[in-house]
Amino acid sequence: MITSSPAKASVECPHCGFKQIEYAAAKSTICRQCGRSFSPSAPKPGTPEAELPLHRRLETLWNRQRRRVVSCFECKRKHEVSDAASSTNCPGCSTHIDLRDYKIATSFSRSIRTRGDVHLTTKGDLSSSSAICNSAIVEGKLRGNLQCEESMTINLVGKIPGRIGAQHLIVERKSDIQCFRRVRVTNIDIKGRMSGEILASGAVTIHKGGTLDGNVTAKSIAIEKGGMFSGQLVIGQANLTQGELLPEAKAAEKNAESEVPLGAAQPLHAT
Repeated sequence: MITSSPAKASVECPHCGFKQIEYAAAKSTICRQCGRSFSPSAPKPGTPEAELPLHRRLETLWNRQRRRVVSCFECKRKHEVSDAASSTNCPGCSTHIDLRDYKIATSFSRSIRTRGDVHLTTKGDLSSSSAICNSAIVEGKLRGNLQCEESMTINLVGKIPGRIGAQHLIVERKSDIQCFRRVRVTNIDIKGRMSGEILASGAVTIHKGGTLDGNVTAKSIAIEKGGMFSGQLVIGQANLTQGELLPEAKAAEKNAESEVPLGAAQPLHAT
């Protein structure tokens, strides 16, 4: 049986003008000369849309509305991709970038590194040692580590032994969670019950009916009427580590003592 190979055509990069051969059905590609991403089916710059066929005009309009910007995991370079793409390559360092969404409804232990979203359902069990995504909804067992570039919404009753972090963490009203490791976030909204240590570079907000039991280090904290907080609080120092939890006066005194050479006479405190 003889099968015909997919048709190919010559396409021109709209950024640098370099011409290369690509499949005619390709939706996106990367220029082999300048490394920038472009769509082979897109019209050339300066071509009036009225002169294009109707299906090309509709496709152009659709692509404009369904594109997003993703950043590379390695070099952090940002570039634009189609919202329908399942993966891409960084035009800077050629690193593969997964764009798929993951819905976990059973036991899952493989590593995840995607610019898509993760949904851990009520029947799901995530035990991955490393799971990185754009945003996540957590409703099932979370025994592994989960890091979100944007938001994480927790609607769960149970314990979280792994590390979690996000730019914006939301603990829903029906949640009752106990975090065994430090939670690193930018901002956090607590509407349910939470127990654990929080390190926030932004704001901690405990809403009406919300309860937080644990130590907090944050830039600011707001507790609405009806909210409860129990624990130690450090405000205004967002990037503390365990070794930095000393008062500034004691830390300065300790540094001054360390600068005195060994064997040198040290002044005694006045009595």
